[in-house]
Amino acid sequence: MKKEKNAKPKVGVYICYCGGNISDHVDVEKVRERIEKLPDVAVARTNMFMCSDPGQNLIIEDLKSGKINRVVVASCAPSLHELTFKNAISRAGANPYLYEHANIREQVSWVHHGEEATDKATKLVAAAVAKASLLEPLKPIKIETKRHVTVIGGGLAGLKAAKDLAQRGFSVLLVEKSPYLGGNLAKLTKLVPTNILAKDLLFTLATQVLKDPNIEVLTSACVVDFSGYIGNFKLKIKKISQFPKESDPIKEPVGSVGVYVPFKGIIPNKEFKDEEKEVDTGAIVIATGFKPYEPRRGEYGYKEFDEVVTSIKFIELLEKSASYSDGYLKIGGKKIRSLVLIHCVGSRQIPGIHEEDENGKLNEYCSRVCCSTLLNIANTVKSKYPKTEVFELYRDIRTYGRFQEELYKRASENRIKFVRFEPENQPQIELGSLGYPLFVKVQDTLTYNEELVIPADMVVLGVGMEPNDIKDLTSLLKVAVDNDGFIQEIHPKLRPVETNVDGIVVAGTCQSPMDTSEVSNSSSCAAAKVTAILDKGYVEIDPFVAEVNPKKCKGHKKCIEACLKDGAIVFEKGKAKVVPALCLGCGACVPACPEGAIELKGYTLDQYRAMVDMIVNDEIIAD
Repeated sequence: MKKEKNAKPKVGVYICYCGGNISDHVDVEKVRERIEKLPDVAVARTNMFMCSDPGQNLIIEDLKSGKINRVVVASCAPSLHELTFKNAISRAGANPYLYEHANIREQVSWVHHGEEATDKATKLVAAAVAKASLLEPLKPIKIETKRHVTVIGGGLAGLKAAKDLAQRGFSVLLVEKSPYLGGNLAKLTKLVPTNILAKDLLFTLATQVLKDPNIEVLTSACVVDFSGYIGNFKLKIKKISQFPKESDPIKEPVGSVGVYVPFKGIIPNKEFKDEEKEVDTGAIVIATGFKPYEPRRGEYGYKEFDEVVTSIKFIELLEKSASYSDGYLKIGGKKIRSLVLIHCVGSRQIPGIHEEDENGKLNEYCSRVCCSTLLNIANTVKSKYPKTEVFELYRDIRTYGRFQEELYKRASENRIKFVRFEPENQPQIELGSLGYPLFVKVQDTLTYNEELVIPADMVVLGVGMEPNDIKDLTSLLKVAVDNDGFIQEIHPKLRPVETNVDGIVVAGTCQSPMDTSEVSNSSSCAAAKVTAILDKGYVEIDPFVAEVNPKKCKGHKKCIEACLKDGAIVFEKGKAKVVPALCLGCGACVPACPEGAIELKGYTLDQYRAMVDMIVNDEIIAD
């Protein structure tokens, strides 16, 4: 494609059917017929899926042939596929910023119907054409980056991400809030469904991390200050003298690098002292993990009966248990003749049925791993202690992962007794009799809602996952979280580990409930994304930033007062100056300048005026 800065605009417009998402409510062909009549439109085409390879090739071929020199795509939200189309334009050898996107799915077909939808779609596309006609070629902003990464969190996700990054040649700082490495992995015995010992996996990972010269580990430490931008962040780390409890049974050495505390984690062989550390880092990996749901007092008898424990606690008790010669499980000196496991405690909560927490919040999501955890507990107990009767009280069995359905089949073979209940008829835990400490009453939907009374020596609550309380950290880093408190990725499929802050990625269960294999994959994905960001030694960011015309600037400093990002506009030699890497591209400074000395690249006032003129022009929808 011939590149001419001031070439006459030849706009190519490409309108997507979106597989019916748009075309079921918008007459796509009528929109095309109207748009192709506009003065600067050289080509107007439609396609069932513009984001597909054939759809992208339409754009590429028209650019290469010289038919067009600017592109408008009318499809779904730009957050989904704007990057897709810009990459296609780049592959055609054109400037990717000679592009404008019109959202006619979320803004039109999902909220309007019939002729109203078609008319609105026409106006939005026409406005995009008007802006595209005034676009000028822009260059991305190049920023040099530091080959250093900070990983926040020392559980499985943080350890795996740190190891992967160090293997790629990055200097890594691993920051863990507690005195221990290992997180929730240290609280497990065997991993489902592989039966790998959690301790062995933790030993291997921790040893690799602690012995790697490219990795510095700080335990009992947290991030207290943050500034900068992608490739050049500045952190302040505060380390506190938080010693492990004297009662912790330190048993096993981890090579020469630390000691292992059962069900606590690994304590690195480091001197504990108060200190503050300032770090220049290129990227940040958040791997702060999860916390097990803590049932409220009285929930299924929790904290009212000593015999009611969480699945996390039971795993620890089971590891320390002993059996009678007659085949019964024995815990705390008591023979367990009947064991009841209750699923979905703290997960899949329903408004109006389950009680909200002190913040008025419910965990409406599925924690994914609880079913497999309880099935594994049941199988372990039954295989080692065959005379202990085991009951699984469940709403739905969700053994979703590879080989995890085998746990369910094995439980059936082990004659585990399954009882299915509806959420509005939750099991009731009562004081027992006849030699049993507890009775569990439940309506079994598998037997036409027959009420069962199950005597129990112990009740285990299958607790779900909740995000750790990291509000201070997410507020400091300005990272978005979802309604459940997990860190929000930009897009679950297209950008699964990137956050809303460029250069900050997420790994593991601080993003959503995951099993250990998924955590491992997520951590490697985060490390790969960081590598892609920092490996070249520089990053290129979009040039949609404010720009000051020094000839017009009179030094009023109104722009600095209006700026939403500290340091994005500075004052030098009596003139305002934009720091591109910090500029948010929000445009708040533009109307604040009384001299009109600031414009936003790619979003100039002339472009907006042209868009508004097109929107109020009813002639374009007159057939």
